[in-house]
Amino acid sequence: MSESNPNVVGINVLKQNGLDVDELVKELIKNAAVEFTAYYYFTNLRAHCTGIEGEGLKGIIEDARLEDLSHFESCLERIYQLGGALPNDATEFIKISGCGFLQLPENPTDHNAILEKCLKAEQGAIVNWNKICQMTLGKDPATYDIAKDILAEEIEHESWFLELIYGRPSGHMRRKYAGERPHTRKHSRALDMA
Repeated sequence: MSESNPNVVGINVLKQNGLDVDELVKELIKNAAVEFTAYYYFTNLRAHCTGIEGEGLKGIIEDARLEDLSHFESCLERIYQLGGALPNDATEFIKISGCGFLQLPENPTDHNAILEKCLKAEQGAIVNWNKICQMTLGKDPATYDIAKDILAEEIEHESWFLELIYGRPSGHMRRKYAGERPHTRKHSRALDMA
């Protein structure tokens, strides 16, 4: 093997386990793009939650927003370990996400429309991370661990927005602090305060 094409046992083992590593990297990059773009759009949506009712919504959206940033960072190291890389062009990266639907609603301070957009984003994330879990279960424990932890938080986020829109109890307790990320903390250090 040459220096430009080293023997990477961490990838070879996965291939021996029957995993399509190139497809996994493609899906991880897409999911990273979704999480990064959702972080951006949730920042904008949160800013448009106005009035007294909007103040409560800002806190819930903030929790989901910061955890989406953690989800983005949680999968970055794994992408590079598997031989992948993020696109150099940020606009290309955002296009990969397909999250254009998260732009402000026609009435930019319509709380219900904002919540519907947040819900749709979380439901898409559940589908995306479940796909990674299915791809890696029994084949790639390292990626599976990351994906299942992100999936757990995305399921929580969905339940929060279902509660706010439909009055469906979620058992939601506010995070101790914004960005707490109870499941993905071990995969992402950017939000650590100390």
